[in-house]
Amino acid sequence: MSRDALSTTGAVCAALLLGLSPTPAIAGPQCTRKPPAQWLDATKFRAELEARGYAIAKFKTTSGHCYEIYAKDKTGAKVEIYFDPSDGKIVKQERH
Repeated sequence: MSRDALSTTGAVCAALLLGLSPTPAIAGPQCTRKPPAQWLDATKFRAELEARGYAIAKFKTTSGHCYEIYAKDKTGAKVEIYFDPSDGKIVKQERH
């Protein structure tokens, strides 16, 4: 094999390996730096959101220290909302 062919083969292999390597997921927002002891109770907060009309499919705590919900709002639109768990304020909201 010629030097050019080896060089091209090496470049193709490197590109394939880079393309197949796992990429980090896009991180959500950072919601608070307050310790969890200062957060709203998750069960009570979820119940409050449901009382406001959200049909929650998924409620979780993120690595960015947020409460995140996947839900349908009062109009039936799918939403993804990140809340600051220390005060319940919306940090980021997306409609799908």
